[in-house]
Amino acid sequence: MSKEIPYKIYLDEKDIPSSWYNMRADMKNKPAPLLNPGTRQPMTAQELSGVFCEELVKQELDETTPYIEIPQEIRDFYKMYRPAPLVRAYCLEKKLGTPAKIYYKFEGNNTSGSHKLNSAIAQAYYAKKQGLKGVTTETGAGQWGTALSMACAYFELDCKVFMVKVSYEQKPFRREVMRTYGASVTPSPSETTEVGRKILAEHPGTTGSLGCAISEAVEVATHNEGYRYVLGSVLNQVLLHQSVIGLEAKAAFDKYGIRPDMIIGCAGGGSNLGGLIAPFMGEKLRGEADYRIIAVEPASCPSFTRGKYAYDFCDTGMICPLAKMYTLGSSFIPAPNHAGGLRFHGMSTTLSQLYHDGYMEAVTAKQTDVFEAAEYFARVEGILPAPESSHAIKVAIDEAKKCKETGEEKTILFGLTGTGYFDLVAYEKFNDGKMDDYIPTDAELEEALSRLP
Repeated sequence: MSKEIPYKIYLDEKDIPSSWYNMRADMKNKPAPLLNPGTRQPMTAQELSGVFCEELVKQELDETTPYIEIPQEIRDFYKMYRPAPLVRAYCLEKKLGTPAKIYYKFEGNNTSGSHKLNSAIAQAYYAKKQGLKGVTTETGAGQWGTALSMACAYFELDCKVFMVKVSYEQKPFRREVMRTYGASVTPSPSETTEVGRKILAEHPGTTGSLGCAISEAVEVATHNEGYRYVLGSVLNQVLLHQSVIGLEAKAAFDKYGIRPDMIIGCAGGGSNLGGLIAPFMGEKLRGEADYRIIAVEPASCPSFTRGKYAYDFCDTGMICPLAKMYTLGSSFIPAPNHAGGLRFHGMSTTLSQLYHDGYMEAVTAKQTDVFEAAEYFARVEGILPAPESSHAIKVAIDEAKKCKETGEEKTILFGLTGTGYFDLVAYEKFNDGKMDDYIPTDAELEEALSRLP
């Protein structure tokens, strides 16, 4: 006899994962290496250590160790907000009239408001352990910057954040949370760096992009002794840290003998998606189980669905290593929409390889459709979701409706990456009918892709 499934499946504190899971260890085709922008040769650990913390460089390059132990001090910090609940969306199922069973992994139950804290605390820990003064970073929607400022405050590290200008202006309260935790926040591109001044000269009045902010943060880190650069998405190390999401979700499912048929996550640089799918993808790679895995990206920044799989710079200033990924071109600057943290021109090298090899699929969602789904979810399930998360919500609802049409009882898991309480300017524009659905033309994308190195 099967157990009755509660509305929220909670794990015990002892069930917080003791190790992160490294998907690359089980991949037959490994992600292509990062290349030195000058020599175009694979980056060495020594070269990467000039930008990143030494222990994080080891994690970045490790393609053979399936499980990497989580230091006790990080696990102790995780106890503040982990394990995060796996929620059965009973109200949503009933409202949709679907036979599908819908679950979401909720990562918004911490002050930063999102999953980003999972990696921020790890990266701050290794920076402190190395004896650094501080770190620099970029942030799009502000969730990563908020999480990192919290983590740096905990370890008494200086934190310099370059926030994409459009988000800096749209989300003043997110900015103030960062400052409350002691971070300095600069709108990007800015006049404070050489690369920022160059970008402003080439694109006067630009609202910025994650690629611009990355360039500025890297410049400051490499020009100031005792600082290193940290990144909230894209990199292998970040996907590794975020695997706690998927590991907890799988443990919660296993507790009740449940197996999801499809796993849906929003996709910008890949941190949430990679973390959510990690253990499930591991089973798929090892041939132990099969899952339908769907990445949902904004139609305004469609790297998977309209990008090119090629080596490209990770930043607009072209000072970072080159990564082989699905990209729209490092010179592509997305429209100033409310996709927030999903407005990055490229995708994680790990996820790009998995997508290229056919282990997952990708779809796009238009901005107004995403906010329509967000408000529907908020009214039914009671949580105001972040715009990023709402891309996954939109497609989960679509799939549940298909189940209603076919009568199939599919089990759907999606990632609710965080809350949208700092995104009310976006909700205001949607409610006032002032939100549009800008989608780049083929000509615009081709112009940026023509500049690939």
